[in-house]
Amino acid sequence: MMALAAAGLPQAAGAQEAWPSRSVQMIVPFPPGGQADVTARPVAAALERVFGQAVPVVNRSGAGGILGTSSVARAAPDGYTALMALSSHAVLPESERIQNRTPAYTIEQFAPVARITADPTVFLVAANAPWRSIEELVADAKKRPGAITFGSAGNYSTLHVAMAMFTGSAGIDMLHVPYQGGGPALTALLSGTLHTLASGPGPALAHVKEGRLRALASWGRERLPGFEDVPTFIELGHPEVEFYIWTAVFLPAATPAPVRDRLRQALRQICESDEGLRRALDTAGSPIAYQEGAEFDRFFQQDSARLIRAVQRIGKVD
Repeated sequence: MMALAAAGLPQAAGAQEAWPSRSVQMIVPFPPGGQADVTARPVAAALERVFGQAVPVVNRSGAGGILGTSSVARAAPDGYTALMALSSHAVLPESERIQNRTPAYTIEQFAPVARITADPTVFLVAANAPWRSIEELVADAKKRPGAITFGSAGNYSTLHVAMAMFTGSAGIDMLHVPYQGGGPALTALLSGTLHTLASGPGPALAHVKEGRLRALASWGRERLPGFEDVPTFIELGHPEVEFYIWTAVFLPAATPAPVRDRLRQALRQICESDEGLRRALDTAGSPIAYQEGAEFDRFFQQDSARLIRAVQRIGKVD
């Protein structure tokens, strides 16, 4: 095993063995192809270069992210099972409560380690779709309530919440079609099964460049790199429609502080200096937006509160 001292990861006093002494699973609670997966794979590869241990990415999808996330909540708090979460992390327990179900996990069962990326979502349609602008789509949706579909990674997922913000601001009714993750929803849009989709820019960028999809707007405050000709919803007269898909690493809450600190150190190291990771995320259209410690804790609490309010506005779904 690569010496952790060489990686800048000192051994905890009194520890019986250096962590990690074996492989560390990175659980992605969504299918391959979505934003969490696109981020997790180069992060895991970079961590392997630091740790000298395998960091396999395991896609454990189901129930809009609940299945994989709850499995990490129940995992042994030894640092060998980590979660690559999306901004839906705090949304899912609230959605369960709204549906009169006991949440499969709570956010208190997790220790936030670090945020890796934070990307505004992008509003996508197929390249042969009849709408060339958001204004055209809104006008059509007002004429045909419920006729235009939008996909998501599941009920109350980040993609669902983002679209609910837009449809509420525009005063239109669109038909929500939930999938098991962002990857399958994107595949459905590409195949013509769906009309529209909110997507992270990373999974969407290559398809837009290839001319298979068209981006009509983004949820950011500023235009996105790679999507410079795509206006923001704020520019288009929807000042409250601002939303980001972020990815972050969490551990079970009871994980010892020295292990959490070592993983945080490693994540900081690769985000600051691993050119392979930086190139991979830049190429994917999802640049590093690293946060840790009190800064990430504050961001997570504020963002979670905003998203929970949005879910409460959506209310109960069938």
